[in-house]
Amino acid sequence: MNSSKQQIIGVIPAAGNASRLAPIPCSKEIFPVAFANNSNPATIKVAVSYLLESFVEAGADQIYIIMRKGKWDIPQYLGSGNSSEFTLAYIITDPTPGTHYTIDLAYRFAKDKIVLLGFPDILFQPKNAFNVLLDRQEQTGADVVLGLFKTASPQKGDMVDIDDQNQVKQIIIKSANTSLSYAWAIAIWTPHFTQYLHDFVGRRDMSEGSEFKQGEEVFIGNVIQHAIDDGLQVEGVVFEEGKFIDIGTMADLKTVLVTNFTSAVDAENQQ
Repeated sequence: MNSSKQQIIGVIPAAGNASRLAPIPCSKEIFPVAFANNSNPATIKVAVSYLLESFVEAGADQIYIIMRKGKWDIPQYLGSGNSSEFTLAYIITDPTPGTHYTIDLAYRFAKDKIVLLGFPDILFQPKNAFNVLLDRQEQTGADVVLGLFKTASPQKGDMVDIDDQNQVKQIIIKSANTSLSYAWAIAIWTPHFTQYLHDFVGRRDMSEGSEFKQGEEVFIGNVIQHAIDDGLQVEGVVFEEGKFIDIGTMADLKTVLVTNFTSAVDAENQQ
């Protein structure tokens, strides 16, 4: 894996307002969702914990959290990371026009690295999914590799159409009118795409070379689709047995909390 020896870094966009969860007592990135298994004493796991663990498993020892001003509870809680495994750095920003813009704020740190992208409010399995994406990228030389998971809620995600060679043909953003079954939830990419994203954001800032209307929300999935149209190699890896859930809504957060609570009650009753 990563035979080129390029450094692997993790990037976490966290500049949103979490308006779908309001009101909650803390930033959603550090909202408690579980207790760590086999931990003595018991350790609380916050939402972003799962992503940090997956980054570390894939070899990322430097992780950048790009956060909006005011979310000071995130660095207060997470600190500088786990000194024995990874270091956390924080990029502070005003509200941004979209996730693509937020991610690009890490450009100067990411431009010559392999980037692992994950979202702090998306929990997924398997834990080693990033390792699988890295292996695929090394085998094929793809510019971007997406981790694909089955979903029954296409209106909530970026649905992905792939061919029989796992090449991504199209990304359909948050549409209920699709027969596609898989959404992408995580991604890795090379410096080639990092530069493409940076140039895309630059064109948008100058209102050049884009069909998007002023003020229209642009998703990172839109940028990846543009990259496909411009000839970049984008591939997908399907995790048939994998699972993911976006806890960015109250209903899905409740599902996670109730599931963990139910598991705890069952364990207690078995003692």
